[in-house]
Amino acid sequence: SIGEVAKMFGVNQSLIRFWESEFSIIKPKKNAKGTRFFTPKDVDNFHLIFHLVKERGYTLQGAKQKLADQGENVNENFELVKRLKKIRSFLVDLENDLGS
Repeated sequence: SIGEVAKMFGVNQSLIRFWESEFSIIKPKKNAKGTRFFTPKDVDNFHLIFHLVKERGYTLQGAKQKLADQGENVNENFELVKRLKKIRSFLVDLENDLGS
């Protein structure tokens, strides 16, 4: 749900609705009431946009351009960053465990 996605990223639901309107790669399913249900792919795409805008400092227009220009390369780079963050987190946890 939109609430779960908002909580996952620590943002307001309004930001998710706004980015949904701005970026065509976020396409949640809606039921008859209009409740949004995000697929894992939608969450991954939101994460990619979040990374570009909030972590890398791109403007919305810059993020759109980056996605349009480099499409698959952006996804590959983002997946690499995610894996490196997981490895870093593991190593930090390991260091903390060894230090205890």
